[in-house]
Amino acid sequence: MTPPFDWGPLLEQARTAALNAYSPYSKFRVGAAVLAADGRVYTGCNIESASFGLTICAERVALFSAVAAGARAFPRLVVACPDAPATPAALRMPCGACRQVMAELLASDAEVMIDGVGVRTMRELLPDAFRLGG
Repeated sequence: MTPPFDWGPLLEQARTAALNAYSPYSKFRVGAAVLAADGRVYTGCNIESASFGLTICAERVALFSAVAAGARAFPRLVVACPDAPATPAALRMPCGACRQVMAELLASDAEVMIDGVGVRTMRELLPDAFRLGG
């Protein structure tokens, strides 16, 4: 029997990444840490722009950094919001754009931990993800 996964170190890396967030408009810092199948960890933070459509979320920064470094398989991802204790859980969840990117890059059974909310599989977060060609 496989022992349960220890989320502590990955969660800590996501919380640390959130400290680098550039969020002058929302004041809502988010960090993410994605675990690659080879054991490497890639982190990201949200980066806002005055042109709001150009803002990028922590989840996508972490995943894009991992892909840019050559990683392709990701069994786990953590999203942390250190400013979120007073924030409703629904606002801590990955946005739709992040869920779509996660659905493409993570396995459907990959686990995603949302700090203060719990662990979900990708299938639970986006059960009917868009897929080109079927």
